[in-house]
Amino acid sequence: MIFRVGLGFDVHPFGGDAPLVIGGVRIEGQGLVGHSDADVVAHAVADSLLGPAGLPDLGSLFPASDPKYSGISSMELLSDVARRVSAQGWWVQNVDVVIAAEQPRLAEHLAAMQSGLAQALAPLQEPLGVALHVSVTPKRGEGLGFVGRVEGIACWAVAMLNKG
Repeated sequence: MIFRVGLGFDVHPFGGDAPLVIGGVRIEGQGLVGHSDADVVAHAVADSLLGPAGLPDLGSLFPASDPKYSGISSMELLSDVARRVSAQGWWVQNVDVVIAAEQPRLAEHLAAMQSGLAQALAPLQEPLGVALHVSVTPKRGEGLGFVGRVEGIACWAVAMLNKG
């Protein structure tokens, strides 16, 4: 059996008129700027899967220069990534996400984020039916840096992939 660990990172500034979507959940507050819906969680998780599977990064697969991805749901992109990674023979043991956001408060949305991420990642569930584990943890910037000044949100994701 082959095991690989992937790390994904994404960051988006606040601004614009788009709704705020984090981890597939629409949340009250200023939206993030991006070509798609700017979901930092979906983007970080996608890249955490693509790297260890030996596939191109998210920006290469779905370039911002392509108008068909303008405003697209990042959870839709994540589902596409899950299908691509699964087609390579990989499945996912777990995904661990850390979101750095001073605002908005995310605790009440964590269960919905975890559920939505697990659903998007369903093609990567182990063939023997063992459910994949998804964890989402919010952290504050404590007033430091662009996160602490409420200029944007950053996200890190780690995924453990298995094959064989």
